[in-house]
Amino acid sequence: MAGLRERQKQRRRERIYKTALQLFRDQGFDRTTADDIAKKSNVSRGTFFNYYPYKEAVLLEYGAELLDEAWAEADRRLSQGAEPLSVLRDFWDRLAELSEVELGPELFSRLAYELLNPDPERAAYAYKMLPLADRVRRLLLPLAEAGRLREDLSLERISAVLADNFLLASLRWSAYGAGKNLKEETGKFLTLALEGALAR
Repeated sequence: MAGLRERQKQRRRERIYKTALQLFRDQGFDRTTADDIAKKSNVSRGTFFNYYPYKEAVLLEYGAELLDEAWAEADRRLSQGAEPLSVLRDFWDRLAELSEVELGPELFSRLAYELLNPDPERAAYAYKMLPLADRVRRLLLPLAEAGRLREDLSLERISAVLADNFLLASLRWSAYGAGKNLKEETGKFLTLALEGALAR
């Protein structure tokens, strides 16, 4: 019986999740309310909040899914001994492609806002859901071990700066980049940031 209840809960969560994403795309994130999501998902408003504390949490879950998708190939290549900088650049490009196609400017800006949220609990939750700096650190670790990174900055600091550069480039694109390619924008930022990170 417990197994059946868990499966029902999981199906309900998936229905809410998919419905919310569809509404965000169809009518815009800001125009979509928790009530809209609940009604279209055939659940009560309270049930929605049992699964997601706020509608941005749905978006964070989707962002985490996209990050995992981009990371899977990078992780596989890294474990096979591929050159870390090449893997990093391809990971960056794939993440930019997914962000542009799946999120677009409006949803990306709302996702990014959660990382910058003035509420420290929400910002911490967003960083936990979207551990981009940690993924970058894992890609850079072989370079650090080989002495190919600056030694006056910690690996954690360099990784955080690169992750922040992706966020900043994507935010600029979402606000001002009509007609620009996100992959090109994030690639430029990555090249500039790596100039300062690599050992001379």
